[in-house]
Amino acid sequence: MEALVSTISFLLLFGLISLPILLFLVIKKSYRLKFHFVTYLISAVILTAVIMWIFAWWSDYSNQLLLSHYGYDFNAINETERFQNIAEENFERVKEFEIGYFGIGWTSKAIISFAFYFPYLLTIYPIGQYLMKLKFSKGNK
Repeated sequence: MEALVSTISFLLLFGLISLPILLFLVIKKSYRLKFHFVTYLISAVILTAVIMWIFAWWSDYSNQLLLSHYGYDFNAINETERFQNIAEENFERVKEFEIGYFGIGWTSKAIISFAFYFPYLLTIYPIGQYLMKLKFSKGNK
């Protein structure tokens, strides 16, 4: 179960890293677009915001899935009843998932994460422009 959760999280993270690069390449190859940076920025913000939203939701939902998988009782009144069905070897792991589950909400995680992610979007375009310029300058020599 944890392997499935980790795989999906890794794929979403890979999408967040690779999407701006792929989007830059697609926009640069279409010559009929006039405002490359504006097109890149608007489409990258929209697409990566959706992926970030899904990634934040998935991290919260996967904690719920794993807590249920280990036997955590969400409807229990006290802590003793919540951990009643959990095996001893999984107790510490479930405690970590519980802390993550009752921490900051997933919507707030998505908004805060996107605030830290946004500079990455802004740096991909100039780096791509620089690499394209290097490629074309070497091709002309």
